[in-house]
Amino acid sequence: MLTYNFYTLMYKKESFIKFLNNHLIMKSIFLEHVGYSPRMKVMQYLIEGRDFDYSLTDMLNADVSWGTLNTIIPKMLNLCIIIKTRKIGRATLYKINENNIVSKQLIGLYDDLIREQFNQFDKKMKLKVKL
Repeated sequence: MLTYNFYTLMYKKESFIKFLNNHLIMKSIFLEHVGYSPRMKVMQYLIEGRDFDYSLTDMLNADVSWGTLNTIIPKMLNLCIIIKTRKIGRATLYKINENNIVSKQLIGLYDDLIREQFNQFDKKMKLKVKL
């Protein structure tokens, strides 16, 4: 769970937009820690939208090529890191397998890194207010 401070930060529009520009949009703290490999880019995409399922076309938004995606997905299915959820027409939809131990660890790491980033930003904002 994110702290109350994050929600109050959201109402400070200018500060929140500055935070997004400095920390979330330009770089990914998760990818900085685990590496910018195509597999990790797909994992981040699936972790961020863990409540939804995605087609291969949707996963192209993870900044991975079609050929690479078609190589990665079968490997991730074999390792049970992702699962097939349903089929719509010819498209198969996939989702991160939250019951897999590796997926759980990566989700935990992602959440902890984001939480720590918000806490650091919150401390910086409090210091600026005190000065």
